Amino acid sequence: MDVTFKRTGERRYGVVVSLPGRTPLWMDPAPGYDDHIPHDMIHYTVEAELGLASGVFGRAARGGGGGFVLGGDDDLDHRERRRQRRRLLRREDRFRQDDQRGQGDMALSERLTGLCHVAWKRHHGPPAERPAWLRPQTTTPEDEAAVKRVLARLDRLAPLWNRLPVGGSLTFTWPATEPARILAEGTPRTRET
Repeated sequence: MDVTFKRTGERRYGVVVSLPGRTPLWMDPAPGYDDHIPHDMIHYTVEAELGLASGVFGRAARGGGGGFVLGGDDDLDHRERRRQRRRLLRREDRFRQDDQRGQGDMALSERLTGLCHVAWKRHHGPPAERPAWLRPQTTTPEDEAAVKRVLARLDRLAPLWNRLPVGGSLTFTWPATEPARILAEGTPRTRET
């Protein structure tokens, strides 16, 4: 599965999830725009770095929707699009049932993403007056170790994201934490270039 984070405007980004043989899933605009690193890229990094296979992106890799919608594939007729949407919703229902039985990673992913976002902003934000949501939170030693791992990865990804112009993108192959492709100013680069 490929996950692409694309700058779609000056203060806007989108996410595309592409699975072989399936219609791509989109979210544009995606929530949580940030000047330095988008919320969903933090989510992706938390899940990939910590091996959370049942969070937003793990669910998408297993055919779930995770809040994404079917892309605009012109080859699909209305009936096939409805069938795919129903299958997507049924899978998501099963994932939610797993969460309710304590077998999913979604709650952990959401909690750690929130902690990582706050920690990253505190680490990189201005030391001036901070809103209450940026103040330190109580965490466990396990959470602190996880946050430290993710922050090290975000420190490498944020500059890549910041250099992208509108239309540029970073593409990851799940569950890799290094981009497989970087598209900047119409010129794709792979990890090798």
